[in-house]
Amino acid sequence: MKQRLQNFSQAFSFTFSFSRWFGILLKEFIQLKRDRLTFGMIVGIPIIQLLLFGFAINSDPKHLPTAIVMADPGPFARSYVAAMQNSDYFKIVGGVDEKEANALLDRSQVQFVVTFTPGFHRDLVRGKAPTLLVEADATDPMAAGGAISVLNRLGLEVFAPDLPGLEKTATPPLDLRVHRRYNPEGLTSYNVVPGLLGVILTMTMVLMTGLAMTRERERGTFENLLATPATPVEVMTGKIVPYILIGLIQVTLILLAARFIFDVPMHGNLLLLYAVVLLFICANLTLGITFSSIARNQLQAMQMTFFFFLPSMLLSGFMFPFRGMPEWAQVVGNVLPLTHFLVLVRGILLKGNGIDMVWSSVWPILAFIAVVLGIGLRTFRRTLD
Repeated sequence: MKQRLQNFSQAFSFTFSFSRWFGILLKEFIQLKRDRLTFGMIVGIPIIQLLLFGFAINSDPKHLPTAIVMADPGPFARSYVAAMQNSDYFKIVGGVDEKEANALLDRSQVQFVVTFTPGFHRDLVRGKAPTLLVEADATDPMAAGGAISVLNRLGLEVFAPDLPGLEKTATPPLDLRVHRRYNPEGLTSYNVVPGLLGVILTMTMVLMTGLAMTRERERGTFENLLATPATPVEVMTGKIVPYILIGLIQVTLILLAARFIFDVPMHGNLLLLYAVVLLFICANLTLGITFSSIARNQLQAMQMTFFFFLPSMLLSGFMFPFRGMPEWAQVVGNVLPLTHFLVLVRGILLKGNGIDMVWSSVWPILAFIAVVLGIGLRTFRRTLD
Protein backbone atom coordinates (compact mmCIF):
# COMPACT_ATOMS: atom_id res chain seq x y z
CA MET A 1 0.00 0.00 0.00
CA LYS A 2 2.81 2.37 0.88
CA GLN A 3 4.55 1.58 -2.38
CA ARG A 4 1.41 2.38 -4.34
CA LEU A 5 1.11 5.76 -2.66
CA GLN A 6 4.71 6.55 -3.52
CA ASN A 7 4.18 5.62 -7.16
CA PHE A 8 1.03 7.75 -7.27
CA SER A 9 2.81 10.77 -5.82
CA GLN A 10 5.71 10.37 -8.22
CA ALA A 11 3.39 10.17 -11.20
CA PHE A 12 1.69 13.45 -10.34
CA SER A 13 4.64 15.32 -8.88
CA PHE A 14 6.18 18.12 -10.92
CA THR A 15 8.57 20.99 -10.58
CA PHE A 16 7.63 24.38 -12.00
CA SER A 17 9.96 25.34 -14.84
CA PHE A 18 10.11 29.00 -15.78
CA SER A 19 11.74 28.16 -19.11
CA ARG A 20 8.88 25.83 -20.11
CA TRP A 21 6.34 28.36 -18.86
CA PHE A 22 8.01 31.17 -20.83
CA GLY A 23 8.05 28.99 -23.97
CA ILE A 24 4.30 28.37 -23.71
CA LEU A 25 3.70 32.06 -23.06
CA LEU A 26 5.78 33.06 -26.09
CA LYS A 27 3.94 30.53 -28.25
CA GLU A 28 0.56 32.02 -27.32
CA PHE A 29 1.71 35.54 -28.19
CA ILE A 30 3.05 34.34 -31.54
CA GLN A 31 -0.21 32.55 -32.29
CA LEU A 32 -2.20 35.64 -31.33
CA LYS A 33 0.01 37.77 -33.56
CA ARG A 34 -0.65 35.50 -36.52
CA ASP A 35 -4.42 35.50 -35.89
CA ARG A 36 -4.94 39.13 -36.81
CA LEU A 37 -8.73 38.88 -36.87
CA THR A 38 -8.91 37.74 -33.25
CA PHE A 39 -6.43 40.41 -32.19
CA GLY A 40 -8.49 43.02 -34.04
CA MET A 41 -11.65 41.90 -32.23
CA ILE A 42 -9.89 42.08 -28.85
CA VAL A 43 -8.93 45.68 -29.52
CA GLY A 44 -11.87 46.77 -31.67
CA ILE A 45 -14.89 45.55 -29.71
CA PRO A 46 -14.10 47.51 -26.49
CA ILE A 47 -13.42 50.64 -28.56
CA ILE A 48 -16.71 50.26 -30.42
CA GLN A 49 -18.63 49.72 -27.19
CA LEU A 50 -17.00 52.78 -25.66
CA LEU A 51 -17.84 54.97 -28.64
CA LEU A 52 -21.40 53.72 -28.99
CA PHE A 53 -22.37 53.93 -25.33
CA GLY A 54 -20.44 57.14 -24.78
CA PHE A 55 -21.51 59.16 -27.81
CA ALA A 56 -24.25 57.46 -29.84
CA ILE A 57 -26.66 56.15 -27.19
CA ASN A 58 -29.09 58.73 -25.84
CA SER A 59 -32.23 57.90 -23.86
CA ASP A 60 -33.42 61.53 -24.09
CA PRO A 61 -33.61 62.07 -27.86
CA LYS A 62 -33.49 65.55 -29.31
CA HIS A 63 -33.73 67.16 -32.76
CA LEU A 64 -36.81 65.06 -33.55
CA PRO A 65 -38.27 65.83 -37.00
CA THR A 66 -41.50 67.78 -36.62
CA ALA A 67 -44.00 68.98 -39.24
CA ILE A 68 -46.20 72.03 -38.66
CA VAL A 69 -49.81 72.39 -39.78
CA MET A 70 -50.40 76.15 -39.56
CA ALA A 71 -54.14 76.83 -39.75
CA ASP A 72 -53.64 80.21 -38.01
CA PRO A 73 -50.25 81.70 -39.01
CA GLY A 74 -50.26 84.49 -36.46
CA PRO A 75 -47.28 85.99 -34.59
CA PHE A 76 -47.89 83.90 -31.46
CA ALA A 77 -47.89 80.69 -33.47
CA ARG A 78 -44.64 81.66 -35.23
CA SER A 79 -43.04 82.52 -31.88
CA TYR A 80 -44.07 79.17 -30.48
CA VAL A 81 -42.57 77.33 -33.46
CA ALA A 82 -39.32 79.27 -33.04
CA ALA A 83 -39.25 78.32 -29.35
CA MET A 84 -39.75 74.67 -30.27
CA GLN A 85 -36.78 74.87 -32.61
CA ASN A 86 -34.62 76.56 -29.96
CA SER A 87 -35.46 73.92 -27.36
CA ASP A 88 -33.30 71.40 -29.30
CA TYR A 89 -35.98 68.75 -28.88
CA PHE A 90 -37.62 69.53 -32.21
CA LYS A 91 -36.28 69.84 -35.73
CA ILE A 92 -38.86 71.69 -37.81
CA VAL A 93 -38.98 70.15 -41.29
CA GLY A 94 -41.52 72.65 -42.65
CA GLY A 95 -45.18 73.45 -42.96
CA VAL A 96 -47.57 70.92 -44.48
CA ASP A 97 -51.28 70.36 -44.85
CA GLU A 98 -53.21 67.77 -42.86
CA LYS A 99 -53.13 65.09 -45.57
CA GLU A 100 -49.39 65.36 -46.09
CA ALA A 101 -48.85 65.35 -42.33
CA ASN A 102 -50.63 62.01 -41.99
CA ALA A 103 -48.54 60.57 -44.82
CA LEU A 104 -45.32 61.69 -43.13
CA LEU A 105 -46.36 60.00 -39.89
CA ASP A 106 -47.31 56.80 -41.69
CA ARG A 107 -43.92 56.66 -43.43
CA SER A 108 -42.07 57.39 -40.16
CA GLN A 109 -40.48 60.45 -41.74
CA VAL A 110 -41.48 62.72 -38.83
CA GLN A 111 -41.89 62.09 -35.13
CA PHE A 112 -44.44 64.86 -34.45
CA VAL A 113 -47.08 66.87 -36.25
CA VAL A 114 -48.05 70.06 -34.41
CA THR A 115 -51.30 71.69 -35.55
CA PHE A 116 -52.21 75.29 -34.71
CA THR A 117 -56.00 75.32 -34.92
CA PRO A 118 -58.05 78.18 -36.46
CA GLY A 119 -58.50 81.11 -34.08
CA PHE A 120 -55.30 80.34 -32.17
CA HIS A 121 -54.17 83.98 -32.04
CA ARG A 122 -57.66 85.35 -31.27
CA ASP A 123 -58.30 82.95 -28.38
CA LEU A 124 -54.89 83.60 -26.86
CA VAL A 125 -55.40 87.37 -26.87
CA ARG A 126 -58.87 87.03 -25.31
CA GLY A 127 -57.51 84.97 -22.44
CA LYS A 128 -58.90 81.67 -23.66
CA ALA A 129 -56.68 78.61 -23.91
CA PRO A 130 -56.39 77.83 -27.64
CA THR A 131 -56.11 74.22 -28.73
CA LEU A 132 -52.68 72.98 -29.78
CA LEU A 133 -52.90 69.51 -31.33
CA VAL A 134 -49.78 67.36 -31.11
CA GLU A 135 -49.76 64.05 -33.00
CA ALA A 136 -46.86 61.82 -32.04
CA ASP A 137 -45.58 58.65 -33.66
CA ALA A 138 -45.79 56.48 -30.53
CA THR A 139 -44.50 53.26 -32.08
CA ASP A 140 -41.43 54.04 -29.97
CA PRO A 141 -42.85 55.45 -26.70
CA MET A 142 -39.41 56.37 -25.38
CA ALA A 143 -38.76 58.79 -28.23
CA ALA A 144 -41.82 60.95 -27.60
CA GLY A 145 -41.87 61.34 -23.82
CA GLY A 146 -39.19 63.98 -23.26
CA ALA A 147 -40.28 66.25 -26.09
CA ILE A 148 -43.93 66.24 -25.02
CA SER A 149 -42.97 67.28 -21.49
CA VAL A 150 -41.18 70.30 -22.98
CA LEU A 151 -44.34 71.37 -24.81
CA ASN A 152 -46.25 71.46 -21.51
CA ARG A 153 -44.11 74.32 -20.15
CA LEU A 154 -43.13 76.02 -23.39
CA GLY A 155 -46.34 78.04 -23.74
CA LEU A 156 -45.89 80.04 -20.54
CA GLU A 157 -42.28 80.88 -21.40
CA VAL A 158 -43.16 82.08 -24.91
CA PHE A 159 -46.35 84.08 -24.31
CA ALA A 160 -45.68 85.61 -20.87
CA PRO A 161 -43.64 88.64 -22.18
CA ASP A 162 -46.44 89.68 -24.58
CA LEU A 163 -49.41 88.79 -22.35
CA PRO A 164 -48.97 90.50 -18.94
CA GLY A 165 -50.43 88.66 -16.00
CA LEU A 166 -50.34 85.30 -17.76
CA GLU A 167 -47.96 83.80 -15.21
CA LYS A 168 -50.37 84.76 -12.41
CA THR A 169 -53.26 82.72 -13.78
CA ALA A 170 -53.81 79.18 -12.57
CA THR A 171 -54.92 77.86 -15.94
CA PRO A 172 -52.30 76.93 -18.55
CA PRO A 173 -52.11 79.23 -21.58
CA LEU A 174 -52.64 76.35 -24.04
CA ASP A 175 -55.02 73.43 -24.29
CA LEU A 176 -52.38 70.89 -25.25
CA ARG A 177 -53.96 67.80 -26.74
CA VAL A 178 -51.54 64.95 -27.42
CA HIS A 179 -52.59 62.10 -29.69
CA ARG A 180 -50.23 59.15 -29.46
CA ARG A 181 -50.74 57.62 -32.87
CA TYR A 182 -50.47 53.86 -33.43
CA ASN A 183 -49.86 53.16 -29.73
CA PRO A 184 -52.24 55.31 -27.65
CA GLU A 185 -51.48 53.52 -24.38
CA GLY A 186 -47.72 53.77 -24.81
CA LEU A 187 -47.15 50.02 -24.43
CA THR A 188 -43.52 49.05 -24.88
CA SER A 189 -44.52 45.59 -26.13
CA TYR A 190 -45.87 47.21 -29.31
CA ASN A 191 -42.36 48.46 -29.96
CA VAL A 192 -40.21 45.63 -28.63
CA VAL A 193 -42.03 42.52 -29.85
CA PRO A 194 -42.10 43.47 -33.57
CA GLY A 195 -38.47 44.54 -33.24
CA LEU A 196 -37.56 41.11 -31.93
CA LEU A 197 -38.37 39.74 -35.36
CA GLY A 198 -35.36 41.55 -36.77
CA VAL A 199 -33.06 40.97 -33.81
CA ILE A 200 -33.65 37.20 -33.65
CA LEU A 201 -33.32 36.79 -37.41
CA THR A 202 -30.10 38.80 -37.43
CA MET A 203 -28.56 36.75 -34.65
CA THR A 204 -29.56 33.31 -35.89
CA MET A 205 -29.29 33.71 -39.65
CA VAL A 206 -25.88 35.37 -39.71
CA LEU A 207 -24.45 33.00 -37.11
CA MET A 208 -25.74 29.76 -38.66
CA THR A 209 -24.61 30.57 -42.17
CA GLY A 210 -21.39 32.09 -40.88
CA LEU A 211 -20.47 28.70 -39.47
CA ALA A 212 -21.64 26.72 -42.52
CA MET A 213 -18.60 26.87 -44.78
CA THR A 214 -15.98 27.18 -42.04
CA ARG A 215 -17.32 24.00 -40.42
CA GLU A 216 -16.85 22.10 -43.67
CA ARG A 217 -13.39 23.56 -44.10
CA GLU A 218 -12.35 22.42 -40.62
CA ARG A 219 -13.81 18.94 -41.13
CA GLY A 220 -12.27 18.54 -44.57
CA THR A 221 -15.55 18.14 -46.44
CA PHE A 222 -14.97 21.45 -48.21
CA GLU A 223 -12.56 19.60 -50.49
CA ASN A 224 -15.48 17.70 -51.96
CA LEU A 225 -17.14 20.98 -52.95
CA LEU A 226 -13.90 22.19 -54.53
CA ALA A 227 -13.70 19.03 -56.61
CA THR A 228 -17.15 19.57 -58.11
CA PRO A 229 -17.89 21.87 -61.05
CA ALA A 230 -20.22 23.96 -58.86
CA THR A 231 -19.82 27.71 -59.26
CA PRO A 232 -19.55 30.13 -56.30
CA VAL A 233 -23.13 31.30 -56.90
CA GLU A 234 -24.42 27.72 -56.79
CA VAL A 235 -22.56 26.92 -53.59
CA MET A 236 -23.62 30.08 -51.78
CA THR A 237 -27.29 29.93 -52.79
CA GLY A 238 -27.44 26.19 -52.11
CA LYS A 239 -26.33 26.80 -48.55
CA ILE A 240 -28.68 29.74 -48.06
CA VAL A 241 -32.04 28.22 -49.06
CA PRO A 242 -32.45 25.75 -46.12
CA TYR A 243 -31.91 28.55 -43.63
CA ILE A 244 -34.59 30.65 -45.32
CA LEU A 245 -37.15 28.02 -44.30
CA ILE A 246 -35.79 28.06 -40.75
CA GLY A 247 -36.12 31.84 -40.64
CA LEU A 248 -39.72 31.74 -41.85
CA ILE A 249 -40.58 29.22 -39.12
CA GLN A 250 -39.03 31.54 -36.52
CA VAL A 251 -41.04 34.48 -37.82
CA THR A 252 -44.28 32.52 -37.70
CA LEU A 253 -43.68 31.52 -34.07
CA ILE A 254 -42.87 35.11 -33.07
CA LEU A 255 -45.95 36.49 -34.84
CA LEU A 256 -48.20 33.94 -33.11
CA ALA A 257 -46.74 34.89 -29.74
CA ALA A 258 -47.06 38.61 -30.55
CA ARG A 259 -50.74 38.27 -31.41
CA PHE A 260 -52.01 35.83 -28.81
CA ILE A 261 -49.66 36.48 -25.87
CA PHE A 262 -48.70 40.16 -26.13
CA ASP A 263 -51.82 41.27 -28.04
CA VAL A 264 -49.82 43.29 -30.57
CA PRO A 265 -52.13 44.71 -33.27
CA MET A 266 -51.64 43.58 -36.84
CA HIS A 267 -53.22 46.17 -39.11
CA GLY A 268 -51.21 45.46 -42.25
CA ASN A 269 -51.10 42.76 -44.89
CA LEU A 270 -49.38 39.62 -43.61
CA LEU A 271 -48.34 38.60 -47.13
CA LEU A 272 -46.51 41.91 -47.49
CA LEU A 273 -44.95 41.35 -44.09
CA TYR A 274 -43.67 37.90 -45.08
CA ALA A 275 -42.29 39.33 -48.32
CA VAL A 276 -40.35 41.94 -46.34
CA VAL A 277 -39.19 39.26 -43.89
CA LEU A 278 -37.98 37.10 -46.78
CA LEU A 279 -35.94 39.99 -48.12
CA PHE A 280 -34.43 40.64 -44.69
CA ILE A 281 -33.60 36.95 -44.23
CA CYS A 282 -31.78 36.95 -47.56
CA ALA A 283 -29.76 39.99 -46.49
CA ASN A 284 -28.61 38.29 -43.27
CA LEU A 285 -27.91 34.95 -44.93
CA THR A 286 -25.88 36.65 -47.62
CA LEU A 287 -23.82 38.38 -44.95
CA GLY A 288 -23.38 35.12 -43.01
CA ILE A 289 -22.17 33.18 -46.02
CA THR A 290 -19.78 36.04 -46.83
CA PHE A 291 -18.37 35.85 -43.31
CA SER A 292 -17.89 32.11 -43.73
CA SER A 293 -15.98 32.64 -46.97
CA ILE A 294 -13.66 35.16 -45.29
CA ALA A 295 -13.11 33.40 -41.95
CA ARG A 296 -10.60 30.58 -41.65
CA ASN A 297 -12.32 28.80 -38.77
CA GLN A 298 -15.55 28.79 -36.80
CA LEU A 299 -14.13 30.99 -34.05
CA GLN A 300 -13.39 33.76 -36.52
CA ALA A 301 -16.85 33.41 -38.05
CA MET A 302 -18.43 33.81 -34.59
CA GLN A 303 -16.25 36.83 -33.85
CA MET A 304 -17.25 38.51 -37.10
CA THR A 305 -20.91 37.78 -36.38
CA PHE A 306 -20.68 39.39 -32.95
CA PHE A 307 -18.80 42.34 -34.44
CA PHE A 308 -21.76 42.94 -36.76
CA PHE A 309 -24.51 42.09 -34.27
CA LEU A 310 -23.41 44.59 -31.61
CA PRO A 311 -23.82 47.75 -33.75
CA SER A 312 -27.02 46.34 -35.22
CA MET A 313 -28.55 46.05 -31.75
CA LEU A 314 -27.45 49.49 -30.59
CA LEU A 315 -27.73 51.65 -33.72
CA SER A 316 -30.86 50.29 -35.38
CA GLY A 317 -33.41 51.83 -33.03
CA PHE A 318 -34.31 48.58 -31.30
CA MET A 319 -32.94 49.40 -27.85
CA PHE A 320 -32.63 53.20 -28.05
CA PRO A 321 -34.48 55.84 -30.12
CA PHE A 322 -32.85 56.07 -33.52
CA ARG A 323 -33.55 59.77 -33.97
CA GLY A 324 -31.92 60.55 -30.64
CA MET A 325 -28.50 59.51 -31.93
CA PRO A 326 -25.98 61.94 -33.43
CA GLU A 327 -25.87 62.25 -37.20
CA TRP A 328 -22.76 60.11 -37.63
CA ALA A 329 -24.41 57.27 -35.70
CA GLN A 330 -27.54 57.57 -37.84
CA VAL A 331 -25.39 57.35 -40.97
CA VAL A 332 -23.84 54.12 -39.69
CA GLY A 333 -27.24 52.84 -38.60
CA ASN A 334 -28.73 53.45 -42.04
CA VAL A 335 -26.16 51.07 -43.52
CA LEU A 336 -27.47 48.24 -41.36
CA PRO A 337 -30.46 46.28 -42.75
CA LEU A 338 -31.98 45.92 -39.27
CA THR A 339 -32.61 49.68 -39.09
CA HIS A 340 -34.79 49.63 -42.19
CA PHE A 341 -36.45 46.34 -41.28
CA LEU A 342 -37.65 47.76 -37.96
CA VAL A 343 -39.30 50.66 -39.81
CA LEU A 344 -40.93 48.18 -42.20
CA VAL A 345 -42.26 45.70 -39.65
CA ARG A 346 -43.57 48.36 -37.26
CA GLY A 347 -45.12 50.25 -40.14
CA ILE A 348 -46.92 47.19 -41.50
CA LEU A 349 -48.09 45.81 -38.15
CA LEU A 350 -48.91 48.99 -36.23
CA LYS A 351 -49.71 51.49 -39.00
CA GLY A 352 -51.12 49.24 -41.70
CA ASN A 353 -48.70 50.52 -44.35
CA GLY A 354 -49.21 49.15 -47.83
CA ILE A 355 -46.81 48.27 -50.59
CA ASP A 356 -46.75 51.87 -51.85
CA MET A 357 -45.26 53.08 -48.55
CA VAL A 358 -42.44 50.57 -47.98
CA TRP A 359 -40.13 51.22 -50.93
CA SER A 360 -38.09 53.88 -49.10
CA SER A 361 -37.01 51.21 -46.59
CA VAL A 362 -36.82 48.30 -49.05
CA TRP A 363 -34.25 49.64 -51.49
CA PRO A 364 -31.49 50.07 -48.83
CA ILE A 365 -31.84 46.36 -47.96
CA LEU A 366 -31.61 45.45 -51.65
CA ALA A 367 -28.48 47.58 -51.99
CA PHE A 368 -27.00 45.89 -48.91
CA ILE A 369 -27.62 42.45 -50.43
CA ALA A 370 -25.99 43.45 -53.72
CA VAL A 371 -22.86 44.86 -52.07
CA VAL A 372 -22.40 41.98 -49.61
CA LEU A 373 -23.05 39.36 -52.29
CA GLY A 374 -20.41 40.96 -54.50
CA ILE A 375 -17.88 40.88 -51.66
CA GLY A 376 -18.75 37.26 -50.90
CA LEU A 377 -18.26 36.15 -54.50
CA ARG A 378 -14.89 37.90 -54.68
CA THR A 379 -13.62 36.32 -51.46
CA PHE A 380 -14.92 32.83 -52.22
CA ARG A 381 -11.90 30.53 -52.15
CA ARG A 382 -11.57 28.01 -54.93
CA THR A 383 -8.60 26.40 -53.23
CA LEU A 384 -7.84 25.56 -49.61
CA ASP A 385 -5.34 27.74 -47.81
